[in-house]
Amino acid sequence: MSQITRRTALATTLAFAATATQAQDRYPSRTVTITVPWAAGGTTDILARVLAEPLRRAMGQPFVVENRSGASGNIGSNAVARARPDGYALLFGSMSTHAMNDALFNNMPFHGVNDFTPVALLAFVLNTMVIHPSVPANTVPEFIAYCKANPGKIAYASAGLGSTNHLCAAMFARMAGVEMVHVPYRGGAPAVQDTVAGQTQLFFSAGTQTLSHVRDGRLKLLAVTEGRRSTLLPEVPTVAETVPGYEMAVWYGVLGPKGMPQDLVATLNAEINKALLLPEVKDRMAAIGVEVVNQSPAEFGTTLSADAEKWGRVIRELGIGMTDA
Repeated sequence: MSQITRRTALATTLAFAATATQAQDRYPSRTVTITVPWAAGGTTDILARVLAEPLRRAMGQPFVVENRSGASGNIGSNAVARARPDGYALLFGSMSTHAMNDALFNNMPFHGVNDFTPVALLAFVLNTMVIHPSVPANTVPEFIAYCKANPGKIAYASAGLGSTNHLCAAMFARMAGVEMVHVPYRGGAPAVQDTVAGQTQLFFSAGTQTLSHVRDGRLKLLAVTEGRRSTLLPEVPTVAETVPGYEMAVWYGVLGPKGMPQDLVATLNAEINKALLLPEVKDRMAAIGVEVVNQSPAEFGTTLSADAEKWGRVIRELGIGMTDA
């Protein structure tokens, strides 16, 4: 091989190596998968799909939503926990999967805090307390008085043992000193349907499931469960205005596998927070009772750890039985 040929070959090799290194350093250089650990159509799924397009525009690669439901969100969450921490496998998780399931299930395949990297807190969903119109109460104090006068007559629906619906009602019963009957369903849709039909009388759930029925007069809205009144429904009181200390704020967030590089986490956090501020995203979320937020990864990590400790304690105090994951 001549000296010129060798030089040409060496230059080509170095150029290829430099190009390969740049491709490896640039993120993202291929499709990013967003796993939603619930079925299509729920609040988490809607939020993921709304954000996927602005992230694609901003970062130049597809962000594809994949629904992997089952086992109260554990199947999809575990798939991401076991993925490579390179930013190409992200999870749109919720408070229940990461702050509650560890206390609710035996033999969990992952730890909701320790096995994930917090990337960005996305939003809080407006969580409501609604009753069937047949119940002779229009306020939380009137409802409590009715329950005390009719112990065991009120049945409350939930999406299953340990769901946020269940915890909301069980915590309310304990703090308000009332006796009610729990009726668990296999999901939120049949739970709200039976409350609308009057088979159950009380339901705590996201406004995405309840507010359309409230507008049509099929359910009565008594309160929201957050610690402060919602900017989306400022005229509606909180449960805590009647039952001091009561609070259930349901959040959604983006997480990755444990060990993601901090510069990558910072990049994703910045782009997600930009997307959340877009008018079309904020308006779409507000229309379904979801309030977007902006937090740093460290702030989200603090929220995650605090809620895991809080809800683990609450679940134990309520004596909600554990089952296999």
